[in-house]
Amino acid sequence: MRRILFAALALIFVASFAAPLFAQGAPPQIAAGQPYTIEYYYKCQWGHQQEFLDLFLKNHWPLLKKIESTGRITALKIESPAYHTTEDGRWDYRVTITYKDSTVATTSNPDEEAFMKQLWPDQETYKREEQRRFEILLGHWDLPVTNITPK
Repeated sequence: MRRILFAALALIFVASFAAPLFAQGAPPQIAAGQPYTIEYYYKCQWGHQQEFLDLFLKNHWPLLKKIESTGRITALKIESPAYHTTEDGRWDYRVTITYKDSTVATTSNPDEEAFMKQLWPDQETYKREEQRRFEILLGHWDLPVTNITPK
């Protein structure tokens, strides 16, 4: 009887620690050459959300659109939540970018520097405004996502 009780307790103990490891599972791997999506979240200082958006649309959106025109990016979307959440879970803007594939998403774009100089000839103003855009951020995180919707 003691062995059965001991075995049952040991099983409960192991299961309580192992369950979280198996509950979520490993993220599915994307097949080579498949679109790869990353969500970029931005959390601004209170009262500076519009300033951030204005600077983003002026100094980063045109670069993303230029990269999209090359085929490296296949879809772009900017969203803002309709309601607020708790402060620790709050985000102000989500930019979802679908790249041609995971290689494109995770390697630098050799043309990006040239695009920035072409789009913003006044590099001093561009750099100052980009610095300001990041100064008013409280947080920024990137979240690669995998579509696991059944066909």
